[in-house]
Amino acid sequence: MLGKRAELFFAEAIKQSSTFELLASNLQIIHEKRTLGEFDFFLKDVKRNQIIHVELVYKFYIFDPDFKNELEGWIGPNRRDTFLKKINHLKTHQLPLLYQEESSQVLSKLSLNAHKIEQQVCFLANLFVPKHRINQEFCEINNKAIVGYWIKKNEFLTNEYQPHQFYSPKKANWPVEPQYHTEWKSFNEILEQIEVLFQHQKAALLWMKKDNFTFERFFVVWW
Repeated sequence: MLGKRAELFFAEAIKQSSTFELLASNLQIIHEKRTLGEFDFFLKDVKRNQIIHVELVYKFYIFDPDFKNELEGWIGPNRRDTFLKKINHLKTHQLPLLYQEESSQVLSKLSLNAHKIEQQVCFLANLFVPKHRINQEFCEINNKAIVGYWIKKNEFLTNEYQPHQFYSPKKANWPVEPQYHTEWKSFNEILEQIEVLFQHQKAALLWMKKDNFTFERFFVVWW
């Protein structure tokens, strides 16, 4: 859901660009009634007269410091996804798909030659780190992507959080900045929502309003 919404925004940005022309998007490669994969975007760099295949990725990751390697530590908030797993899928499946024989018919309809196409990945992410590391610089990632922190339930139950107001957005609205929200819940009300999510082994993304000018974004994890 997040990925599809990101694709809509990306396509709209390209349409308004004077540098790039959108040639095609979401092209499925189907062979013998089996979907082998999908190309996100084909663009033309007008200034360079270069065709570009772009794979767009939009993820939410938290950093688990228990991993020895920094890149291994970036995982999905429910521990079912990892940054390195996604990178491996891009390298071994999504990007090589361009050169498979089954893709040639789709490309030929667009008058495209796979061997003259440049490939790029637009990897967007919202990153959340342990609260005590919120000011730490990480070596392997773009630190500007760090937008919040994560805690466990016992930390959320402390007096630090109880005076404030909260909201738990639906996943489709995770990218939204919390200051634009208008309806807030009390600590006890949001705790009930967290419990429901935990029953399904789902982490809760929370927006916290301290005052009219101070907001925080963080995950409360179930594990």
